[in-house]
Amino acid sequence: MLETLDLDKKLSKAAYDKSFRPLRDKLRELQQRCYEAKVPVLVVFEGWDAAGKGDSIEKVVGRLDPRGYKVHPTYAPLEEERLRPFLWRFWTKIPARGEIAIFDQSWYRRVLADRVEKDVSREDVDLAWVEINQFERMLADDGTAIVKFWLHISAKEQKKRFERLEKSRYERWRVTKREWQAHKHYDKYLAAAEAMLERTGTTHAPWTVVEATDRHYRRVMVFKALADVMQRALDRRTHEADDAKREGYTHAARPSVAVPALREVESVLDKVDLTRKLSEKRYGLELEKYQARLHELQFACFRARVPVVITYEGSDAAGKGGNIRRVIGPLDPRGYDVIPIAAPKGDDATHHYLWRFWNRVPKAGHFAIFDRTWYGRVLVERVEGFCTDDAWRRAYQEINEFERSLANFGTVIVKFWLQVSKDEQLRRFEEREHTDYKKYKITDEDWRNREKWDQYRQAVVDMLAHTSTSYAPWTIVEANDKLWARIKTMRTIVQAIEAQLGRAAQRKNGKQR
Repeated sequence: MLETLDLDKKLSKAAYDKSFRPLRDKLRELQQRCYEAKVPVLVVFEGWDAAGKGDSIEKVVGRLDPRGYKVHPTYAPLEEERLRPFLWRFWTKIPARGEIAIFDQSWYRRVLADRVEKDVSREDVDLAWVEINQFERMLADDGTAIVKFWLHISAKEQKKRFERLEKSRYERWRVTKREWQAHKHYDKYLAAAEAMLERTGTTHAPWTVVEATDRHYRRVMVFKALADVMQRALDRRTHEADDAKREGYTHAARPSVAVPALREVESVLDKVDLTRKLSEKRYGLELEKYQARLHELQFACFRARVPVVITYEGSDAAGKGGNIRRVIGPLDPRGYDVIPIAAPKGDDATHHYLWRFWNRVPKAGHFAIFDRTWYGRVLVERVEGFCTDDAWRRAYQEINEFERSLANFGTVIVKFWLQVSKDEQLRRFEEREHTDYKKYKITDEDWRNREKWDQYRQAVVDMLAHTSTSYAPWTIVEANDKLWARIKTMRTIVQAIEAQLGRAAQRKNGKQR
């Protein structure tokens, strides 16, 4: 592909002056329109060293409102970034709705420099192809306009530019031994770039390859491509709004429609034995045993750099809070975070719904315990109509891919659904209303949600059907008896961590051999 490019393309100064100013003004207008329409824009600049990435970014932002964009230069990952999945540092920087995020190099470092310089394994590169495409598809499905540039120059041109930079007392710092070493391996980088363009050029996030020998031609091509993508995104948003108006609902509050549950999965909740109980004496013994083991395993995870994610979902008053307190009781508070999840507000509400969870991913060796989770997308948001049907149906795949990324990094993922009967929930609600120190736990919303018991039950059945995977299985906890529920969750957590530590030890021993 790249060998067919005409790198001698040029634009005269007169033609450049005539074209560039209107494009620059157009881009400023499109920024304002994207802000008003709440369209996020993500721009990626990749290409050869000295191909003009910095100059292109400087020209792009030259007339933009600085309050509406952020430029993110990408370097080798810092220690804090290495302790999380490789896409973490990019998920945390995605643009809010109406904002522009510009990346000077990006997640593609994984399949370019890291691949050529063998800083990552072949297995990591293979996983990166998949995770990158999933990442970009999720953003595009959420309405993000994605523009990806590859700025291309020949090896001869790159050498000439390096030599010119070295002669400048102000710019010689830009050319180091690393740049010259990469130049010596131009052909290897070229092959990696070709593979990248082929494997990640998709309909929702295509590459724009720009012949970058002539700076005037490069600038105009970059501006044209960026303006075209932003305009198309705005047109799509207008069409979506028109369709919603014709069908008589607002985009954000379209009523949800139940999907048929899988019969064999629906029976899972029906077969849950809610009579399971534990005596106070047995509970005390089991609690002491598992808390002691959790204390040991927390430090084992820290030594082995194994992250742990524990998620709690369940009906209101199912006992999530008390359960979590017993789990964290023996743990060193410096090594875990308990993360309560409520309706998104502020920045959480202006980004992709998974953004706030990526921001809370634990670093290797630490625990993150979620009191409610990303599954709100397919539970409360579905039942209450807070997102479209397409959005919550799509979320099953997005959630599985999110959890797959965590698992690929070696994360222990434990997911609990705490199940109580409708009668037991009513008893607990009434107890809360009549107990002074528990009154704060019961709200009008809890009673309103109870009226939709059957709708929530159907959503739970579908959730279990579509998101219980080999790498992140659901554990249904019989929670009518709180003592039984607490011990079952602790036993499950211990077993999952022990299994992952065993696998990690096997991999380490295999590498040492």
